Amino acid sequence: MRNVSLDIFMDGRIRRATIITGVVLLVLGLIGVIMPQVVTVAISLLISFLLVFGGVVVAYLTWINYSRTALAWLKPFLLIALGLLIGLYPAAGAAALGLILIIYFLLDGFASISFSFMLRPLPGWGWTLFNGILSLVLACVFLISWPFSAMWLVGVLVGLSLMVDGLALLMLGLSASKF
Repeated sequence: MRNVSLDIFMDGRIRRATIITGVVLLVLGLIGVIMPQVVTVAISLLISFLLVFGGVVVAYLTWINYSRTALAWLKPFLLIALGLLIGLYPAAGAAALGLILIIYFLLDGFASISFSFMLRPLPGWGWTLFNGILSLVLACVFLISWPFSAMWLVGVLVGLSLMVDGLALLMLGLSASKF
């Protein structure tokens, strides 16, 4: 087999944006690792707010258009009820979020590994492979310990994933050549 050497060429704007994005993701990930329960509750409350707000918007539409049928009120009722339940019981929301994150980390892992093999001869491709392998490991760790550790593990896993994503982007940006 022959060794193929390729360089990643980025203009200054794209290289700078890649490095800045990597640093921002590293910082956000560090916050998630240092304060995992705060991040988990914040994510649950954000989802709660979005569901309640969406339910209110759909309820308004139902009020002005379909208020005569009880079935039309099912969707706004479910959205508002689910949003309030997650807001009042963020641990249950974190457990549900944990299942979603398991699926996300599995898909992210497979996608990153596939993408790394497309980048393979380029400098920095190993960081993308590392990111994919770590995402698969995180999915397995979370699957084994779910739902008991959901309250702190959601923040830690999201934080670690963001840190590794940031590190991979930072390394790609730093290893790219300017043209």
